[in-house]
Amino acid sequence: MDSLTSDPFVAKRAAGYKAAEMVKDGMVLGLGTGSTVMYTMERLSQRIHDGLTISGIPTSFQTAMRAREYNIPLTTLDDHPVIDLAIDGADEVDPQLRLIKGRGAAHTREKCVAAAAKQFIVVVDEQKMVTCLDGLVPVEIIPFAIRPVMDQLTAMGCIPVLREGMKKDGPVITDNMNFIIDAKFKKITNPEKLEAVIGLIPGVVESGLFCGFTHKTTVIVGGKKSCRVIP
Repeated sequence: MDSLTSDPFVAKRAAGYKAAEMVKDGMVLGLGTGSTVMYTMERLSQRIHDGLTISGIPTSFQTAMRAREYNIPLTTLDDHPVIDLAIDGADEVDPQLRLIKGRGAAHTREKCVAAAAKQFIVVVDEQKMVTCLDGLVPVEIIPFAIRPVMDQLTAMGCIPVLREGMKKDGPVITDNMNFIIDAKFKKITNPEKLEAVIGLIPGVVESGLFCGFTHKTTVIVGGKKSCRVIP
């Protein structure tokens, strides 16, 4: 096993930099939220300094602020409803390249950007690669419907927990002014079906299951000495 398990930051940096090297001049790209994508933006900033011309669509306020610090020009889905590629991280990746995302509470915007992209690049370290998806499934909901949504998720066999803020009292508020429920299922046997069923609950905005983009997904798994690219 690669020594990345003892130094995940090196692995994340390697994956993030590898993704940045796949960006071509003139591209419009989605910029995901999370620590690994921050390394992508760091490298893109260096390439912009050397003459690369790109535009980025940020998936969160955090990403937008960091992109401005790196002098990455920003645009929107209104101006570019179809984009060249999206670069993002993941909490879990299974062998079919299905994902769980949303630890950063930005999965709704990330899914919009991934859907608009011709190619979806996912940057992770080895610890995010799993044999089957079994982690917490973040679900963004409108505050008005918190009780019935939690009741329906419970009826589906999961334990739903409202995500609380780390340095504030009360729940986490997303960039869309909604709440996040972290749903723990005993077993996820059919991620595609689960994603569809959760999406049908009134009051749900979006879940962190990403099963519809496998046909255009490339996963970069970072290591200390090299990266492997799937597929």
